[in-house]
Amino acid sequence: MGGGGKGKGSFGKGDGKGKGSKGKGKGKGSKGKGKGGGKGAGSKVVVEPHRHAGMFIAKGKEDALCTLNMVPGESVYGEKRISVDGEEGNKIEYRVWNPFRSKIAAAVLGGIDLCEFKPGAKVLYLGAASGTTVSHVSDVVGETGQVFAVEFSQRPGRDLVNMCKKRTNVVPIVEDARHPQRYRMLVGMVDCIFADVAQPDQARIVAMNAHQFLKNGGYFMISIKANCVDSTAEPAAVFAKEVKKLQAENFKPAEQITLEPYERDHAVVVGTYRPAKKAKKLSLIHI
Repeated sequence: MGGGGKGKGSFGKGDGKGKGSKGKGKGKGSKGKGKGGGKGAGSKVVVEPHRHAGMFIAKGKEDALCTLNMVPGESVYGEKRISVDGEEGNKIEYRVWNPFRSKIAAAVLGGIDLCEFKPGAKVLYLGAASGTTVSHVSDVVGETGQVFAVEFSQRPGRDLVNMCKKRTNVVPIVEDARHPQRYRMLVGMVDCIFADVAQPDQARIVAMNAHQFLKNGGYFMISIKANCVDSTAEPAAVFAKEVKKLQAENFKPAEQITLEPYERDHAVVVGTYRPAKKAKKLSLIHI
């Protein structure tokens, strides 16, 4: 999994002009090819597909998780961009996905096995904030997929709406995730739910949205911040309690990982919603 855990240095500031690690000039840094803000000018960068579809690993001085930029030339939150030569001589641009700013990136670099965010998927994203991670999920699902991004706070909601102006596969919804009936006219059935709402009743919030929008056998990923649920209990006890709540609502958790070293006292739980029951095999008795 490369150098995902080598600290913050590999995802540092890469925008702007000036001196980089190799010579002078515009936008020269330690990664990528081509010109432009933060793309860098290192000659030895190879971008390889990640084992999860729609994600990539940029192999250079330090490895980095990235996504194919759906809006080339545009960065969403000042992230580093890497431009490489395509097979037909065209430029292909990728955006570095910073695990210190994204729970999904932290989970992927932490080695999560079950990840259904992939090209063509329809995703309901609860707790979208200003759209930092949403923009990367938008890259992953591509033009054939769709992201319904729900955020309650007005100020980050404005940033989310502005980000969506250039990303046509994202539907911004500035509404309270506790009331899914308020946006039922905007959201159809989805393949996946991701939740990062950091509320004491977040298991109930996810369940209400899943009952309304998530297909049977659909995928869920929930980020649990122990302090937000119960600041007096041990994080491991909080995580176990939340998993039990999910199981009571027809979720079948398959994996749980902590987000160290990217986040303290955070865990991500993934699994399936209302999985199809396996048919029992009838044994034939020969007389």
